[in-house]
Formats: sequence, structure tokens, C-alpha cells
Amino acid sequence: MRRNGSPDDHQPTSRRITDRPGLRRRAAALATAAALAPALLATSACGGPADAASAAGDLTVMTWAPSGTGSTDRPGMTALADAVGRDINAKGGLHGRQLRVLTCNEHNTAEGAAACTRQAVDAKAVAVIGSYSQYGSTFIPTLEAAGIPYLGGYGLSTPEFSSPLSYPVAGGTPALIAGSGRQLVAAGCKNVALVRPDTRAGDTMVGFLDAALRPAGIRLTDVKAPERSNDYTPIARQAVGDDRSGNCVTVALGAEPTANLLDPLRRLNPKHTALASVVGSFQQSVVDATGGDSGPLGGAYATGWFPPESSPVWDALRDTVKTYGNGVAIDVADPGVQTTWVAYEVFRAAAKRVDAAKPLTAKTLRTVLDSGDPIETNGATPPLNWGMTSMLPSADSPRLVNTSVTFQQVRGGRLVDQQQGFVDVRWVLAGGKPPA
Repeated sequence: MRRNGSPDDHQPTSRRITDRPGLRRRAAALATAAALAPALLATSACGGPADAASAAGDLTVMTWAPSGTGSTDRPGMTALADAVGRDINAKGGLHGRQLRVLTCNEHNTAEGAAACTRQAVDAKAVAVIGSYSQYGSTFIPTLEAAGIPYLGGYGLSTPEFSSPLSYPVAGGTPALIAGSGRQLVAAGCKNVALVRPDTRAGDTMVGFLDAALRPAGIRLTDVKAPERSNDYTPIARQAVGDDRSGNCVTVALGAEPTANLLDPLRRLNPKHTALASVVGSFQQSVVDATGGDSGPLGGAYATGWFPPESSPVWDALRDTVKTYGNGVAIDVADPGVQTTWVAYEVFRAAAKRVDAAKPLTAKTLRTVLDSGDPIETNGATPPLNWGMTSMLPSADSPRLVNTSVTFQQVRGGRLVDQQQGFVDVRWVLAGGKPPA
């Protein structure tokens, strides 16, 4: 096994593992989260095989994401993890040790997620970082049993926001969908069609969007779409409907299905229907490929977790990709890539807070993350902490501590801030009322 960044390495520096194989209820008050506190604290104190890892040798972490599936591929996330490992090791490693980054193709299947999780456990990883999978119910219990923290997942499944060993850096799909709803309320929409995948993850989106739209009296139409299709024309027609003033469509599919949906939308050429999406369904590269302002995404609204790619908060990410990316194409505008970057930034900061007299293990890392002391992400998010006072008052999603999103729009062919700063949608996610 070669170490990332080792000066005599001329091959890829981290081992790539390729084994194949909804909004249900919301709490009414903060008392719900408080009631969960004893159980959360008791579980987070658990040990597990990862805590028994020797302080000697390399530190091991893992990042997984699907690749080659044709629907929700995120190969940039694992490629960036490789690059970050090389960067860290070139600067002396962490806690006096070199960092071994393992990457795994999750294949967008439960079997793939399970295989990746077994690899992380067998390798005694101190954390799984910046990863993507909708199969949280498959991998979270295994990580919990091993005591391995899941830091900075993409936020596609409820267990990512309920497990005491999960440390999400963004609000996942719930925050994006809720944010898109509030963005469309501000845009003056009267009717909103949600185009979303016909999956379990897609099922959860409807409730979050409805909670954001309902206080404004906006009618929601649920448009289920296959994750893979050669022709999304019927979906586009259903979403656009009668194309009257006040109609809006928000798209929450993967990047490739969204790109396939844009062609029939372009052909339909609606005159009055406004288009919106969540960043990740499309990004700057898709805007460029579809004609910029003259294409179907001209003027489109977008909700993201982070500032747009043009923001200087991503300068260090760009430098890392350029210097340590080994020539691999990594789209720094991809929110999966950005999530992985933020997660590794949190990991670096947390590792530095571990007492130098103690080994850096899964347990000592969790102790830092559970301390409630905020961790800065250089402006990519608000300061993050997973202490009890930051928990969301929700029985399903108490770990959803970052409820902020950004409002963006395509202007002049570029995705830019529609308004500066972060917009907090905590009240939507907690089942409350709009602030006065």
C-alpha cells in the first residue's frame, strides 16, 4: 500500500476499491430533541473496532461515491479525496502520521454501499468522509457498530440526519428542496411542479417542498421521473402543464437525468413557466453546454448549500485540484466535490484539536466533533458544530445542524448569487411558521 503524496510514488497514491456487489414526521417542539439527548449521548460514547486501531502507522479514511451508473455518478468526489490526501501528506500529514485515503465505487446500489462499508471497517478507518450514497439505512448501522464517524455525507437519506455518528456539513436534500421552495415563493410563483426521481429519496422531497410552499398558498404538483430514460418528453410536458403566468418548475434529479430533461424543455419552449433547480441537478458546466442565457437555463433559479463556484471561498479547492489532482478532471462547481472538500476541511480542523498526547482514532475524533465547539469552513458554510444546542428539533433529523442555503440564478450565462449570504430554512425543516 503506497501512501498518498509519497515522493517516490509514480502510480495513483490511494487504493481504489471497486467491489460490486420522507419527510415522515416532524417534531412539534424542541422538547423532542431534548428527549433524544440521553440516547444520543449514550450512543455517541460507544467504542467499536475502529477505536482499537493502533496509533502506529498510517491514518486511514475512506470516501465513497457511485461511478459508471449513468444516473447519479459522482466520480469527482473520490478523485478529490485522492488529491486532498496527497496535499495533506505533502504538508507533513496529520497528527504526526501520513494519511491513507481509500476510495470506493458505491455503484448506487445497497450492495455497493455495504461492500464499501465493510472495506472501511476492515481497514479500521478513523472516518468515512465526504461521501455520496442514498442507502444510509444499509451503511449507517455498520459504521455505528464499528464506531466510525460518517463526516460530511451528501445528505440523501434520513439516517444521515439521525445517527449520532453522522456529522453532515450541509442540510442535504431536505435543505435544498425547502430552500428551492422559499426561493420560488420570493419569485412570485403560484403553481410549482416538482420533477424528482421515482425513488425512496425522491419520496421525501415532496413533504419538504410542500412545507415551504404551503404558507404562501402555492399549489404543488408531484412529477415522478425515472432515474434513467432516453426520453423525458412526457415528464417535461407534465411539468410545464398549461404554461400560464405564475407556473414554475423545480428539478431535483441527478445531473445526467437533468441534462436529458433540458432538451425536451428546450423544444417545448415555454413562454411563461419559470425554471428552477437545486445545484447538483445542474451546475455551471451544464449552463455552458446548453447555451448559457440563450438556452433553457437562461434566468433559471438555483438553490445551493454553498456559495457559487466563482466565490473566492473555493480558491484553496481550485489550488488543490490543480496541484494534486494528477490531471484528473474534477469539476470544482460540482456540489458533491464541494461537499467532499468541506468535509475534509472539517476533518483537518478536528484532527488538529485532538490532544497531541492522545492517538487520533475514530473515538478521539468523535470527541472533538461532539464537543459543540464551532468549526470554521473558511466561508463555505456557517460555523459548524454538532452539539446538542445545535440539533434540529425533529425526531427524524436531529443531526441536520446546518439549515442554511444560498440563492443563485443564471445571469449573463453564469451561476451567480441572487442574493448575498446564507438563507436559513430551519423553520421549514422543523415544521414551524415563517418568521415575521
